[in-house]
Amino acid sequence: MEYRQLGASGLRVPVLSFGAGTFGGSGPLFGAWGNTDAVEARRMVDISIEAGVNLFDSADVYSAGASEEVLGHAIRGRRDQVLISTKMALPMGDGPADWGTSRARLLRATDAALKRLGTDYIDLLQLHAFDASTPIEEVLSTLDGLIAAGKIRYVGVSNFSGWQLMKSLAASERHGYSRYVAHQVYYSLAGRDYEWELMPLAADQGVGALVWSPLAWGRLTGKIRRGQPLPEESRLHQTAEYGPPVDDEKLYDIVDALDAVAEETGRTVPQIALNWLIGRPTVASVIIGARNEAQLRQNLGAVGWSLSKEQVEKLDRASAVTAAYPYFPYHRQAGFARLNPPLV
Repeated sequence: MEYRQLGASGLRVPVLSFGAGTFGGSGPLFGAWGNTDAVEARRMVDISIEAGVNLFDSADVYSAGASEEVLGHAIRGRRDQVLISTKMALPMGDGPADWGTSRARLLRATDAALKRLGTDYIDLLQLHAFDASTPIEEVLSTLDGLIAAGKIRYVGVSNFSGWQLMKSLAASERHGYSRYVAHQVYYSLAGRDYEWELMPLAADQGVGALVWSPLAWGRLTGKIRRGQPLPEESRLHQTAEYGPPVDDEKLYDIVDALDAVAEETGRTVPQIALNWLIGRPTVASVIIGARNEAQLRQNLGAVGWSLSKEQVEKLDRASAVTAAYPYFPYHRQAGFARLNPPLV
């Protein structure tokens, strides 16, 4: 397993990490992802650690806390062998203090997460979304206090826009607060919007990307193909409305390219899609999920080898889309690119 620095921090993370969204799954969304119990979860953690995957990601909103609880049971007795990442901000109830990132909410939610996880510290705490109702300085000072108290060690965000992240980083610099070192983002061959603004920002500011849904909400598993109906077992039947939008024709072109590379390499379609992401700028770790041992072992096969330059170019061409303004001139016109060359 390869390990990388998480942004401009001293924390080293594996290029593949494990997403615990399937743990304790319940409800229309998380129940469709999976419902791994404590015994199965411990087996998943065993396999992951054996392969060098020591970062496990969860969130308080995953199955109303059940994911964190199951993860806590699965790592019991080996806390020093793993890194725990969790997220908070999204609503956990209908009350006025059940959502957001106010000081009161963050303090209470952190203590609740620690209890569910069965630990006294969280390695990486991420804000699951930007809370426009709370002053950034209040958020940052609270997180700084949690670090000083030893309850969390590093901080990051998820699903922030460029201005939201940059404004937060500027406030950290101005007041001397701990900086965000991670941004958990959606990025895949079927969704490359991360590249337009967030990737250059991450490279400039030292923010490592943790990639969620690297297989585009299950669309890059190789089971969805042109001219064929959606497989009956696909979770898209229940969860498509929650996930990132993907143009069907574009998806089929990407899968065709993945099939071609799979034939050349002898690797599976998911392994190729994951390996492509591992090679992208600013990506620190790609979060993989699995409903069973077979899926986990297949995803773990995405490391230890590299795509050729020609294979990467083939996948790039198939997945390329025109960037939104003001980014497209820098990708399409030499004069613009000379002033600010794209990272990819």
